[in-house]
Amino acid sequence: MEMDKDIASPNRSTTAERPRRLSQTRHARILETLATQGEVSVMDIATTLAVSDMTVRRDLLELENEGKLIRIRGGAVLPDGGTVLAMDREEPSFVARLRQQHEAKSRIAAAAAAFFSGYRTIALDVGTTTFMLAELLMDRTHVKFFTNSVRIAHRMGSSAADVYLAGGHMRGDEMAMGGPTAVAQFEALWFDIAFIGVSGITATGLFDYSFEDADIKRVYLRRSGVKVVLCDASKFQHMSLVHLGTLKEIDVLITDAEPPPALALALEAAKVQVHIAPPLSDPS
Repeated sequence: MEMDKDIASPNRSTTAERPRRLSQTRHARILETLATQGEVSVMDIATTLAVSDMTVRRDLLELENEGKLIRIRGGAVLPDGGTVLAMDREEPSFVARLRQQHEAKSRIAAAAAAFFSGYRTIALDVGTTTFMLAELLMDRTHVKFFTNSVRIAHRMGSSAADVYLAGGHMRGDEMAMGGPTAVAQFEALWFDIAFIGVSGITATGLFDYSFEDADIKRVYLRRSGVKVVLCDASKFQHMSLVHLGTLKEIDVLITDAEPPPALALALEAAKVQVHIAPPLSDPS
């Protein structure tokens, strides 16, 4: 009889865990819908998840107690009342972008350099923050760096770093290599980690200005074990010409400030780790 009890205990434990897992699944779906639409209705969620209105209302109450939404009659809204998105239509020059949010980008680059430890094949995307990161990685040895940025390759070329530059067509001011040749070269590889720059990030995903740059960024998303986006807070809730992919396609976001509620909910639903870069230490 004692043996039967021992055997039964794991089953009872598994049974007890099931409601909690189902609750977490429902909460994730509610938050994802809320992040992308700005509001949810009890009726729609109940229908989508095939549960009762009472179950959904209980879920909304739990999420409200956690500060993740505000209940209203028939549903719930975001804590800040909604989302505000901006559309960026023109890409500033590289030099102009390097000056913009310089302190924030320096913090992000430093945090990314600390995050770097232990990887041997590293993909570095084009962009100002990735360029600043590259400058911090020049002393790393026994590591292979892969990039489509001529600027990064040239900057790291004066160090002992082992650098591989994609071939193909170079895009003007950005000095970014792209096109079918570059895509084919990097598509044949597998990177331990990729550091990716974006022009904007919203609950619907990642954005960039250039079709050619976007093609290479998608290669990094497909062919990397760990996908890290470097994005300062000025790009939150900003869209541009090309939609790169969804938040579910990345693993980590390194930034300089907490994302706004709508974006924070979407990142949580997509299981993206958010790292807030600490202030830089005072050299004096």
